[in-house]
Amino acid sequence: MAETPDFLQLKPHTKDLGGGFVVRRTLPAVQKQSVGPFIFFDHFGPITAKPTDNHDVRPHPHIGLATVTYLFEGAMMHRDSTGVTQRIEPGAINWMTAGRGVVHSERTPDDLRGVERRSHGLQLWAALPAEHEEDAPSFHHTAAADVPKVDLPGVQVRVMIGSAFGATSPTPTLSPTLYVDFALQAGASVTVPDVAEERALYGVDAAFTVDGIEVAPQTMVVLPAGREPVLSAPQAARVVLVGGKPLGHRFMWWNFVSSRKERIAEAAADWEAQRMGHVEGETEFIPGPPLKV
Repeated sequence: MAETPDFLQLKPHTKDLGGGFVVRRTLPAVQKQSVGPFIFFDHFGPITAKPTDNHDVRPHPHIGLATVTYLFEGAMMHRDSTGVTQRIEPGAINWMTAGRGVVHSERTPDDLRGVERRSHGLQLWAALPAEHEEDAPSFHHTAAADVPKVDLPGVQVRVMIGSAFGATSPTPTLSPTLYVDFALQAGASVTVPDVAEERALYGVDAAFTVDGIEVAPQTMVVLPAGREPVLSAPQAARVVLVGGKPLGHRFMWWNFVSSRKERIAEAAADWEAQRMGHVEGETEFIPGPPLKV
């Protein structure tokens, strides 16, 4: 972590998910658990997988959150216990509300197996408002062509979730949520609007500046409330803006999130007993680790 007089900067730590598939995890951080509703921020890739590599994620459960998947390169096949099968490709937003419980797998599509392939993207978790933590699970796919685009001088803006720059995403949420993708040309700049109670910027692939303060790539910058700083890119850069209304502290263990500690223990027992549903066609699953809450 680094602090300037104006901005809190959060550096990710790396985590190996298995098979050499490493992610950079920025949220939750010791200094800040969440930004708006977002309590989990993973950046994976860019990585070139060999034909023999297996980066499949076997069926696993979630409660009390929504997963938000966005790819820059590659593809994955999502299947879940609600019966949804969805190929996820670059530019699309995929929002899965776990609610009271869902099981899903994320695997390499059959047409990409056995060949060299690229993978690069972000996976975030959004906490659900307490009154919606036990909602029925659901899945919403917003195709890349349906994500609103706003072209500014030297900057293309994609409003993936929420409203900004006069555009509103069709992705439904359960609380005020913001997720914007900036593609900046070298030397371009854009004013970051004050359109969410909490906001943070993350540099995907290159260094950037915020009100002239240099920020290293793969660093999250938490923005002061009410301020509209200028985001600039000395060289071409991809930067995402996340935020929304904060929902308060959440208990987190493995893939479970809840405002109630005892709910985590209930979900762990349900998964161990295989009472959380099944993904059609799947015979494998990821066992839960020993419970620690």
